[in-house]
Amino acid sequence: MQLNHLNLSVQDVPATRALFETYFDFTCTDPKPNDALSVLKGPDNFVLVLMHQRFNEKGNHTYPDTFHIGFYLDSQAAVNQMHERLLQGDIPATQAPQFMRKTYGFYFLFDTFLIEVTTPVND
Repeated sequence: MQLNHLNLSVQDVPATRALFETYFDFTCTDPKPNDALSVLKGPDNFVLVLMHQRFNEKGNHTYPDTFHIGFYLDSQAAVNQMHERLLQGDIPATQAPQFMRKTYGFYFLFDTFLIEVTTPVND
């Protein structure tokens, strides 16, 4: 069994969709009218649903402080390249890649959630 679907509540569906399409190899498979919701398919057929916050009927529009999603890349060079691509695309990846807990990577805030880009470091 594997996790294969995640729904993220976001403020800006088009911008978040563009981030995942441009930098993380996702493809939009089912856009909805008025940019209220987008279904994206990623590598290994992972399904990511981006839903506008207006659907949060109870008004909860924030994630816990430590909530984040992560992408594992193949090497430190790939992490550095991704960081540079994000910066060149005006994505606010202001934290430089660094060694952290047996990984090498960085975090950045986009829309309402934190994203980690990392690679394992062998001891």
